Amino acid sequence: MRPLTIDELKKLFEKLSKYIGKNVEHLLKNPSEAHAFRLQKDRVYYVSESLIKASQSLPSETILSLGTCFGKFTKSKNFKLHITALDVINKYALYKVWVKPSSEMQFLYGNNVPKSGLGRMTDEVPQYGGVVVLSMNDVPLGFGVAAQSTAQCKELEPTGNVVLHQGDVGEYLRTEDDIY
Repeated sequence: MRPLTIDELKKLFEKLSKYIGKNVEHLLKNPSEAHAFRLQKDRVYYVSESLIKASQSLPSETILSLGTCFGKFTKSKNFKLHITALDVINKYALYKVWVKPSSEMQFLYGNNVPKSGLGRMTDEVPQYGGVVVLSMNDVPLGFGVAAQSTAQCKELEPTGNVVLHQGDVGEYLRTEDDIY
C-alpha cells in the first residue's frame, strides 16, 4: 500500500467534496484517531494510522484490503466512488434525499428516483450536487446526483427524475458473480 499522489488526492477530494463539501477535512482530522488514504491495486482505502503502522510489518503483496474501500481509479485515471464509502459519506453529507417506501426497491435495482418517489429532501440542493439517498426510516440506501435543484423539483412533473442513480446497497447482490 502506498500513499496517494497529489493528482490522485485531488481527484479523490473533488469527488468527495461533491457529496460532503468542506467536511473532507473531518475525514483526515478524526478526533478519535487520525486517518489517511492509501492505494492498493487502483483501489483507495480509508485507513487509521494505527492500522497502517501495524500493516507495515506485512509484505505488501499479501495485503488484499485494509480499512474502508472508498473507490477505485479507472483505467482512464478517473475516480469512481464505491458503495462501501456510504457510511462515511452519510455521516458528513451536505444534501440528503428521502424516498418513499414504494420507490425504495426501484432505487435498489439501480433506477433513478422520480418525483413521485420523493419523500422529502434537504433545502437548497443544487442541480447536479451529490446527494445521499435514504429511506424514510433514515437508513442509507445509496448516493446519486440531483437532477434538479430543490426549487425546480416543486414544478417538476411526477415522472421527472429528481436523483440520478450513482450507487446503491443492492450492488452487492447484482455484482456478486463478477467478484469471484
